[in-house]
Amino acid sequence: MWNLPNILTMLRIVLIPIFVAVFYIDEPWAPYAAAALFGAAAFTDWLDGYLARLWEQTSPLGAFLDPVADKLMVAVSLVVVLQADPRILLALPVIVIIGREITVSALREWMAEIGARAAVAVSNLGKVKTTAQMVSIVLLILRDSIFGPWVYDLGILLVYIAAILTLWSMVLYLMAAWPSLSGKVPVKGGEKKSA
Repeated sequence: MWNLPNILTMLRIVLIPIFVAVFYIDEPWAPYAAAALFGAAAFTDWLDGYLARLWEQTSPLGAFLDPVADKLMVAVSLVVVLQADPRILLALPVIVIIGREITVSALREWMAEIGARAAVAVSNLGKVKTTAQMVSIVLLILRDSIFGPWVYDLGILLVYIAAILTLWSMVLYLMAAWPSLSGKVPVKGGEKKSA
């Protein structure tokens, strides 16, 4: 359980409150430090999965924690950058991205419960979406940096690209799950009651 991939995943979760604290420090160096922390966390997202596959150290704990860490990191970072720039221009893609993560997570949980998890497995489109999302967040964190306004403008453009890819991938997931959702394919686990 305590292998390096799982430790990296847990480190990503630990970095979240540190990132938030640094983001709100009123010092010229804070945006760069916050961007570096987020970038390090995003890098561990790739590294822990790569190492787990390379060393054949996949585990149930890692399979559970990895998506949790990813979604926490993205949601928290999007909320803080939106709080720093509370305009509809940024609010729209943030709502789309966070809303999609909740929807797809619920869909995957339900599909796993009925034994059809493979129908909503992560696709290559999801990886492209994640890359655009991570880069956009780094650029949005660097809003008041010395690099000039083009960095933030590029971040806005990329977060919209990420939001569009997010919606597209959600539609693909829903289409893959639709036979089960519509009742055309009998489900093994029956209907799940809401908590």
